Amino acid sequence: MSDLAIQVNPKASLQVLNVGLEKTPVIVIDDFAVDISGVIEHACSNVDYGPDSTSAYPGIRGGLPRSYVRAVLNRIYRLLFQVFAVPSSLGMKTVNTVYSLIATPENELSSAQCVPHFDSTGAYYLAVLHYLNPGDYCDTGLFRHRPTGFEKILENRREAFLASSKAFVEANGPPKQGYLKASDDHFELYEQIEYKPNRLVAYPGCLLHSGLVDPAVDINPDPRTGRLTANIFVDFS
Repeated sequence: MSDLAIQVNPKASLQVLNVGLEKTPVIVIDDFAVDISGVIEHACSNVDYGPDSTSAYPGIRGGLPRSYVRAVLNRIYRLLFQVFAVPSSLGMKTVNTVYSLIATPENELSSAQCVPHFDSTGAYYLAVLHYLNPGDYCDTGLFRHRPTGFEKILENRREAFLASSKAFVEANGPPKQGYLKASDDHFELYEQIEYKPNRLVAYPGCLLHSGLVDPAVDINPDPRTGRLTANIFVDFS
């Protein structure tokens, strides 16, 4: 893997949002890096893309450079401990570090890809998302599960959430074929994190979330023109 460092912008703008009824913190940092053109160029010329066997991501992914991951995490790891109340006795480890591009047409989506998802039920599993390419790409939506009221699917909620979701589908039928872009009878969209180039976002992986995909704009496997993001998933143990 090619080596690629980034310079973090000392004038980056930090917000901590408290989203939903559960007031879950979400970190939003605008103008995160001084220059992201090198990261984008690396994604376009030095990466082999393919399906992600570790998740149901509706597209293709390829490995991030280790130096980029180090630069990002060195800048924010203290902030992660503070904002997400991670016990100081725990150590951080990376779980998956990938470029991501939405590439799956709506008529090829599985049922699981037509509803919001959670990355993990772990209390300190975090997703770090760096929006890269310029363009009017889809926001990241946060959803509430209407039957249970759950916004986060932690381990002690998982069984109840899955049982309730199964009962809903049995009573109402499978989800509509396609990407979920707004509230429906099963899930309520309560927060949108706007896509902005060079915006970095960090949130708990247990949050129900989904890209609010516009197929005409966002389904594009070309790293030069698609909705290119860098995704760093970390856990603390």
